[in-house]
Amino acid sequence: MRLAAKRPPDPRGIDRNETLLSVSASGHAESRPDKAEFQAGIETFAASATAASAANATKIAEIVTALEKVGVDEKDIQTRAVSVSRVEYGARRGQYQASNVVNVTMRRADRVSEAVTAVTEAGANVLSGPNLSMTDPEAVANVAYANAYKAARNRAEAYAEAADMEIARVIYIRDAGGQQGQTYLRGADAMAIQTEQSSSPRMAVPVAQPPPPAVMPPRVMLGTTASDVFIQVDFALRAK
Repeated sequence: MRLAAKRPPDPRGIDRNETLLSVSASGHAESRPDKAEFQAGIETFAASATAASAANATKIAEIVTALEKVGVDEKDIQTRAVSVSRVEYGARRGQYQASNVVNVTMRRADRVSEAVTAVTEAGANVLSGPNLSMTDPEAVANVAYANAYKAARNRAEAYAEAADMEIARVIYIRDAGGQQGQTYLRGADAMAIQTEQSSSPRMAVPVAQPPPPAVMPPRVMLGTTASDVFIQVDFALRAK
């Protein structure tokens, strides 16, 4: 008597009486930014490098003082770029240009307009930003991922009902990443590659010539930041 060969297990983890259902879904969540970063600085010109540097040091000190007066802690003011160079073209040819730019982190995003106004009044003629974000971006992303799973589950239940089946169990969940504002949320594959990502995008520093603008800077509107994520879920279905 010949025995029947034993059927090898399904590599996908499906039993003989089950059907594999793979579902892709997205999740969305919105939050109000509570953190802001911007860059402020000063460019000065003089007949010598020493004079340009001295004038620049005086003005950047005034900008830092203005930030401290509106409640920005010293640890949240970081030098981003310092330079001294000879001007080789234009009306200022032959003079020396000194530049100093600091990155400012606002722990209260609702005060960023006040800080931008303060540095402008102190003489800042280089400004960029702000970059608005959340102090705990992971918490917001998790809400979006939870919504994505609920959407995947609801879709799987619809498929199962239409096929006169029911969900037996969840076999596989894959994080496919997403986007939170301007920040990329790495998915499972990207995490495995170990690519280095910055938590906030690098801001370009536009060059503006003195004197500082006479008008008040516009009010910064915080709005909301959207988190959009994607997942794949494999379900095992069985007959009712």
